[in-house]
Amino acid sequence: MNIARYYLSATVLILAWLTLRPIILTEDMSPGSEANPIRLMLTPSTDAHAIIQDGDKLAAFLHERTGLHVEVSVPNYYITVVEAFGTGRADMAIMNTFSYLLAHAKYGAHASLRVARRYGELSYRGEFIVRADAGIDSLQQLQGKTIAFVDPSSTSGYIYPKEMLRRIGVTPREEMFANGHNQVVTKVYQGDVDAGAVFYSRPDTVTGEQLDARAKVVTEYPDVYSKVKVLALTDEIPNDPVVTRKDLPEDVRVKLINALLEFQSTAEGKRALLTIASVEGFVPTTDEEYEGVRDLVQRYGVDVEGALKKKKR
Repeated sequence: MNIARYYLSATVLILAWLTLRPIILTEDMSPGSEANPIRLMLTPSTDAHAIIQDGDKLAAFLHERTGLHVEVSVPNYYITVVEAFGTGRADMAIMNTFSYLLAHAKYGAHASLRVARRYGELSYRGEFIVRADAGIDSLQQLQGKTIAFVDPSSTSGYIYPKEMLRRIGVTPREEMFANGHNQVVTKVYQGDVDAGAVFYSRPDTVTGEQLDARAKVVTEYPDVYSKVKVLALTDEIPNDPVVTRKDLPEDVRVKLINALLEFQSTAEGKRALLTIASVEGFVPTTDEEYEGVRDLVQRYGVDVEGALKKKKR
């Protein structure tokens, strides 16, 4: 009788263990757990190794401040970052504006922060350039002229400059794409075209050094600053965003965003961010801040996905 009672008790315990075991031993798969870390992707770059090193410092800081495990990666292609939001391989990314527009349209990715570059700048501009001896002093004088743009997917080198001309009713005689900012500057310098559209960056406030697209060819053409002048600047273009996936739990998103803002205030953080994304820090933003870019991209029929597929670090 005691033996039967023993076997019955043992059987009950075994059955109870088999029932509870999957529950007890199930791994924690919540976002940020060790088994399911936050996947942070950084914009592809030519110096991916250096970015990964400083990205790991960022991951360690985020873990220390939030308790969330973070895994950093730098993909080879811009489009990879976008598609990662659709396959669950990205929870957060620092990405360029075109990548964000596509990630938002396809997968509902959300802009939470915007990068601040030199001197805290939150936006940038495009510029029109002409030869200093061309006798062109206004955009209206580009009517019937030849203009070189960068490529159809360049915000500063095509989309925003093209919209400026449209608004004032200027129609060039001929337009071409030079496929690079330095190529556009070179064509203007050599007189192959009457004007060009490239990126603008304000001069260094300390040294006065010119930092717009002309700087890309100054080694080859030391007199480029005197031979090629800036004719006009475009409207402001919002800087790149820090993006989170649509269904990332709000409490997790807030923890990560707050920790990123804290990271930028540390000496190590400032150094790391310059390597990771050539930025000084971040400020809060919303998707609405990118509505102007989105509207112009649609107006000019830019194939965002096709353009991103061509871009490799």
